[in-house]
Amino acid sequence: MSIFQSYKLGDLALNNRIVMAPMTRCRALDNVPNNLMAEYYAQRASAGLIISEGTSPSINGLGYARIPGAYSPLQIEGWKKVADAVHSKNGKFFVQLMHCGRIVGAENLPEAGEVLAPSAVKAAGEMFTDTNGMVPHVTPKAMSLEDIIQTQQEFVDSAKALVNRAGVDGVELHAANGYLLDQFLNPKSNIREDDYGGDFKNRARFVLELSKKVVAAIGKGKVGIRISPYGAMNDVDYDYEDLVDLYSYLASELRQIGIAYIHIVDHSGSMGAPNFKTDIKRTIKLHFQDTIITGGDVNSVDDAEKVISNGYDLVYIGRPFISNPDLVQKFLDRKTLKDPNPDLFYTSGKEGYTDY
Repeated sequence: MSIFQSYKLGDLALNNRIVMAPMTRCRALDNVPNNLMAEYYAQRASAGLIISEGTSPSINGLGYARIPGAYSPLQIEGWKKVADAVHSKNGKFFVQLMHCGRIVGAENLPEAGEVLAPSAVKAAGEMFTDTNGMVPHVTPKAMSLEDIIQTQQEFVDSAKALVNRAGVDGVELHAANGYLLDQFLNPKSNIREDDYGGDFKNRARFVLELSKKVVAAIGKGKVGIRISPYGAMNDVDYDYEDLVDLYSYLASELRQIGIAYIHIVDHSGSMGAPNFKTDIKRTIKLHFQDTIITGGDVNSVDDAEKVISNGYDLVYIGRPFISNPDLVQKFLDRKTLKDPNPDLFYTSGKEGYTDY
């Protein structure tokens, strides 16, 4: 197998096995996707699959400054421009639905928004705001059963609008990196005593219910999920007693639901997270028995080919895509990649974004 070979993902024919990873870039002024974003994603359409930056399905999910939403007609029209631009270059495009939960700077949340999480447990750390710089996270409201049902419906509504009206190829549910879905999975952020907390099956309930609902709304081949076992981002536990049981169960149940893929994040290495304590990627692959996207520190053709040769199906690449929109061609030609400028990752203009 080679990263340059085509791949069948559900009903989609991907031109290669390279996936542009979701990366927060903070260019969505007023939380609306715009022409600059359409240009940015179209520049990178040679990837087999592009997964967008985290996109909130709800006014309550906007934790960061200038991240996009997918809950208003204006936002959906913005995503249509992006999808059309990518499709015009023969690319494939999923939107990642990310509800930040308790990872929020209060000033980034619109006045009508509410900070929700599985439990009223404040996350350590701070969040950048355009108005007041770095501010502490706030203590969230523990979600009621009504909040849970409403939040799941918001995901469903966004997924339907994105696929049916914006024309995106599918959605990825962000259950990684300490955001809302991961907050349900993790025992540090989820201390509930009802059916959504406690043992690993209960902690997985929100994610599995949501996955079933989104699949029923838009179809199996149009839904993926991102997870981060052993992840340490955003004040969740890196390791806990039932972690392997949780992700084995989650993978088996997701196989029954029939989602298109599981996207496993690996932040060890240069991202500074601890190394995985077990071969959790292979464990998940064995239980899921379908498409796995993974990667981590992929900066060359050889790095990418190693992921595929290790038995995984698609390889995600993140930061190298920022300053190398023609990354696939550079890999083909084995050319040196240009380093990105971290100072421009989260600014609001074209410099460091479409002007690289």
